[in-house]
Amino acid sequence: MGSSRTTVSRRPTARRTVLAALGAAGTALLASGSTWARAAAQMLEALPGKRALRRLTHRPPNYETPLEYFRSVLTPNEAFFVRYHHAVIPQIEAAEFRLEVVGAALERPLTLTLAQLRAEFPPVELVAVCQCSGNRRGLFEPPVPGLQWGHGAMGNARWRGVRLADVLARAGLRSGAVEIAFDAADAAPLEGAPDYIKSLPLGKALHPDTLLAYEMNGAPLPELNGHPLRLVVPGWTATYWIKHVTRIEVLNTPASGFWMAGAYRMPRAAFPLLERFPSQESGERAPVTEIAVNSLITGSEILPGGRMRVRGIAWDAGHGIDRVDVSADGGRSWQRAELGDDLGRYSFRPWLFEWAPVAAGAQEVWSRASNRAGQTQVEQPIANPSGYQHNAFHRHRIEVKS
Repeated sequence: MGSSRTTVSRRPTARRTVLAALGAAGTALLASGSTWARAAAQMLEALPGKRALRRLTHRPPNYETPLEYFRSVLTPNEAFFVRYHHAVIPQIEAAEFRLEVVGAALERPLTLTLAQLRAEFPPVELVAVCQCSGNRRGLFEPPVPGLQWGHGAMGNARWRGVRLADVLARAGLRSGAVEIAFDAADAAPLEGAPDYIKSLPLGKALHPDTLLAYEMNGAPLPELNGHPLRLVVPGWTATYWIKHVTRIEVLNTPASGFWMAGAYRMPRAAFPLLERFPSQESGERAPVTEIAVNSLITGSEILPGGRMRVRGIAWDAGHGIDRVDVSADGGRSWQRAELGDDLGRYSFRPWLFEWAPVAAGAQEVWSRASNRAGQTQVEQPIANPSGYQHNAFHRHRIEVKS
């Protein structure tokens, strides 16, 4: 399952391009006892426009946010994780950008500039977690194939853009539309590799919180997080959050490409999803959709009198965090943590918990989040072949010195 560790004392104490080779800086990561932990000795590496992130692969670039950046509710742009399936990353000037909106189920195809999107559609802003479907994959035991992410294949940002529904309304949706598909400017280096095209069911595409975003935390989107325009699908995993989106197609039949029909699918019975994707379900396998309820302990500290405080974050698919419970005795008893500011139902929710350790030595603190839909984190990760939706209790090891 993986755990983090803190040592404390009980004594009171006060333009189109492929990424080139990049320099590296070393550090250690908070984890032990897992495939991910054994891989965590990799160096941190600074990408253009980014702070040092944990490198999983260089080409395509896949880089993880270190735990320390989750101590703030909003993840800094320069520390936000990077996830790509293809190695050819475009560099698009905002003034040259064009978005095509096409499809047989449209009354009038559109071509829009970034300036038109900014000037001709109402701006919308919301805070939402962008989380890779395989976040924490490296913590599964036994190991599963795929990128061995730890806790940092995610980030929380304030997104600003326009509603996808408003753009589709201008194009004039006709009856018969089933899904909305999205293509982007990044590409595979080898001819014949499947283009990364994803689709959304019509209802999710038309949801008022689904955005075409051009800003992140008050600044233009970083190059490696989708500049100049990306899809934001709050509550759903990042496989649908297409970066560098340049083409939207309205489909009257379900998308059938590799990244829909073959990838990002899991056993239907494994997860009781509230938001499903019926037109893409087949047999016993269903697409990954909503983010599972989860929590993360981000640090601990000693307080006067020998008391301990742990801090963390909790999040889910947008149903809303109801509570976070913490156990300092291996799950035999649980106490409710104090929830912090609420930046919106799709955001990280901070929390803190204080208690008095009863003895010195190694101790383990567990966190467990529950949402308003009645979903709760599980004690053990739910096994599935691709290592998706790891949402077991977070276990944080503390060495209490006398």
